Amino acid sequence: MERIEKKLNNEMKADHNMSYPDFDQMWNSIQQDKLKIADEPIELRPRKRKRFVLVAGLAVALMATPVYAALNYDWSNILSYRAGIQSALEQGLGQTIEQSVTKEGFTLTVHTAFIDDNRTFLLYSLKPEASWDGNNVSFDQIGLQDSNGDFIKGNYSHRWNEDLGLFQGYFETDWVADDQKSDIKFLMKNIHSIGDEELPIPYNPNDSHTQNFAIQKDGIGNVILQTFEQSEGKVMLQSAVKFTDSEMKNKWVRIKAIDDKNQPIKEEETPVFGTPGATGEYFSQQIFTSHNLRAKGTKFQLTYEHTLNIAKDSWNIEMKLSKEELKKGSFKKVVNIPLENASEGIKIHEMKVTPTQVRLILTHKEKYAYIPYIDYQLDIGGVFLDGGRWDIEKDPYKTELRFELTGVDVSSLSNQSVTLVAKHRVDVKDGDQQPIRLTDISEKPQSKTSTIGEYSITWTYYKKDSNLYVESFSTDPTFGGVSQTYYLDHKDRNYGMPLIAKILGNGNNKHVDEYKNFKDKELDIYIWKYTTNDPDAELRVPLTSGK
Repeated sequence: MERIEKKLNNEMKADHNMSYPDFDQMWNSIQQDKLKIADEPIELRPRKRKRFVLVAGLAVALMATPVYAALNYDWSNILSYRAGIQSALEQGLGQTIEQSVTKEGFTLTVHTAFIDDNRTFLLYSLKPEASWDGNNVSFDQIGLQDSNGDFIKGNYSHRWNEDLGLFQGYFETDWVADDQKSDIKFLMKNIHSIGDEELPIPYNPNDSHTQNFAIQKDGIGNVILQTFEQSEGKVMLQSAVKFTDSEMKNKWVRIKAIDDKNQPIKEEETPVFGTPGATGEYFSQQIFTSHNLRAKGTKFQLTYEHTLNIAKDSWNIEMKLSKEELKKGSFKKVVNIPLENASEGIKIHEMKVTPTQVRLILTHKEKYAYIPYIDYQLDIGGVFLDGGRWDIEKDPYKTELRFELTGVDVSSLSNQSVTLVAKHRVDVKDGDQQPIRLTDISEKPQSKTSTIGEYSITWTYYKKDSNLYVESFSTDPTFGGVSQTYYLDHKDRNYGMPLIAKILGNGNNKHVDEYKNFKDKELDIYIWKYTTNDPDAELRVPLTSGK
C-alpha cells in the first residue's frame, strides 16, 4: 500500500490541474495484485461550462479573422499549471499550425505546437455547431500518430469558453521526435457529447449502518454508502459503486450532498474519487462537517457522466513539427550527484533544459524507489521554480522531477547557479513484530493504545454489518500514520483493506482498515508499515555553480 500513498501524493502535488485516475490502468493493476494510481496524470476535464476573460478588444475581430483570433486567444486559464508553455507563448515562441477540420458538427483546430527534448505540446480548440447543448466532450481516442502509423498517447485538458462557444485545450506527451523535423498527425476519434445524469438516493446519514441502493441503470448496478467519524467534528462519506457495464468505470461518478436550500454542500477536504476496489467497485471518499451532512433536509444524489450522443468520425490534422523554435537555450548536463539520506543508489543523473521546462532525471537501483520528500523547487540564481515528481511508466528505475520554466532567461541558464531544494520529508518504515491485541470485539467501539518506536497510537475497533473496522490515530503530528495492518493465519498474512486514501504529508494520520466477514471475539493485528512526518526538513543539492 506504500505505492498507493506515493501515487496519491504525486497526483496532489504535481504541477497540473486536479486529476482523476486512469481507470483502465488501475483495473489492470488490480488483476496483477498491485493497486496504484495512474503513472501519468490524466487531467480533469471540467464538467461545467465556464466563462473566461478574453483579451480586450477581440469580440468583433474574432468573428471576421479566424487566424488572428486563434493566435490571440487567452490561454492563461488552460495553462495555469503549464507556466512554461504560457511563458513561451508570451515570448512568441512555438510553431504556428492553424489547421482545421470540420466533421459531424465539430471543428477541430490545432493552433500552436511546442516540441523540444522534453515533450510535445499542442494547443487546440474544438468548436461544436450552435445547436450543441452538452456540458462536456470526451473521445474514444485522442493522440498523435507518427509516420509509421504508431499511435502516441498523452494527457489532455480542455475548458469551455462561453464567449467563443468552443473548448480550448491542450494535448501533451513525453514523446519527442528523434529528428529536428517530423511528420505527425493529431487525431480525435468519435466525439461524445456529455451531460450529467442525476438520480436521488434515499441515504440517511444519521444511520451508521452500511446502506445499499439498487440503481440498475446506465451500466450502474448498485451504490453502497457508509460514514466514518473523523476528528474535529468531521465525517467521511464513503461510497462504493458497482457496475454492470465495465465502460462506466471510465466515467466520473460521484455522490452529491445537497442542503435544504437545494445547494451543494461543500467538502471540508479535497475529495478522492475513483479508487478501484478488489472486486471492481469504484470507491470515493468525501469529508464534510458532521453538522452540515446530518442537518435536517439534507438530500443525496448520484451524479454521473452520461453520453447524450456520439459524433462518429475521425478528426485528423497532419502537421510537420519542428524543434527549431525551441532549440535556442536547450541543453543537457550529466551531473551524477547522489541524493543524500535517501535509499541507497538514488542519484540525480541528468538535467534537461528547454525554454519551457527543466527536468531532473533520477536513477535508482530499485524499481519505483521511494524518494522521501514531498515538495521540490529549483533555485536558479535566486528565482524559485515549483516542481513535482513523476514516475516513468516505461522505466521503473528512473524518476523525474519536472519544473515549468518561467521568469528565467533560458539562454543564460547554463551560466546560472542551479540548486535543487527538497522539502518536507516523509519516511516509510517497517512495522515491528509486537502484536496489538484486540479483545471483546463487538459492535460497541473499544479503544486501546500501543507504541511503535517513539510514537503512541490509539486504536479504536468495532464491528459493523459483520465486518471488523480497525482505526488508528496519534496526537503526535510527526507520526504520519499506519499504512496497513494484518493478522496471521498460521504463517500467512491477511491484510486489512484500507478505507482512507492517504495523502502523504497532509497532517492527517488517521487510518482505517476493514476486515470482511469477521466472526471472532479476539484478534492480534500487526503494523505492516507506517510513516513519519517532518515538514520542516530541507535538503539543498547544488547542481551547477554558474559562471
